Amino acid sequence: MKIMIIGCGRMGAGLALYLEMSNHSVTVIDNDPSAFERLEPAFRGQTFPGDALDRDILTRAGIERADCLAALTPNDSINLVVARLAKEVFKVPKVVARMHDPRKSEIYRRLGVQTVSTVSLGMQRFAELLTFSRLDIVHSLGSGGVGIVESEIPPLLAGRMVNDLTVTGEIQVVAISRGGRTFVPNLGTILLEGDMIHIAVSATSVDRLKTLMGLA
Repeated sequence: MKIMIIGCGRMGAGLALYLEMSNHSVTVIDNDPSAFERLEPAFRGQTFPGDALDRDILTRAGIERADCLAALTPNDSINLVVARLAKEVFKVPKVVARMHDPRKSEIYRRLGVQTVSTVSLGMQRFAELLTFSRLDIVHSLGSGGVGIVESEIPPLLAGRMVNDLTVTGEIQVVAISRGGRTFVPNLGTILLEGDMIHIAVSATSVDRLKTLMGLA
């Protein structure tokens, strides 16, 4: 994929390097040429110094061919303008803007801009680490209403079925890792000692999951 990143701060540079390692074509724009020093010497993507609010800069950087754009400058207003410009004028299929103020995220979503609030994600991760006893949160979906957790099968559940850990609309085992492979179970799959289970759970059902697993 052709991905454009606006802003080469720590997050922008880190994302650029990660995406390039994943074999994507990456272009980075920043108004401070020295910001590109955060990219490793081996970075093979393109860098464009200049104002991302300048349509000529965006055009020369190839925004019309971009599959995705991430606006990651330190300024929420600039991120919003660039994101809307990319989405509405240049018709970039996938656009995401970083928001430092999580209170603005809902407003921007109403304007059709998908946002990521690093403050909210940080607070959410701290809450997860503090409150999810022996459940390792590997991913949060949407605004955090659903989490994907991992846990080794406790002795209480060995020999039981996946159905015993299923609550329709609240808790669902989505995968089991066993003996070096991961598979999708059915409700009748028997849980074995040493299994690592991957569970989707709604935020309001965490305590119920703990009880079912004997962790409460």
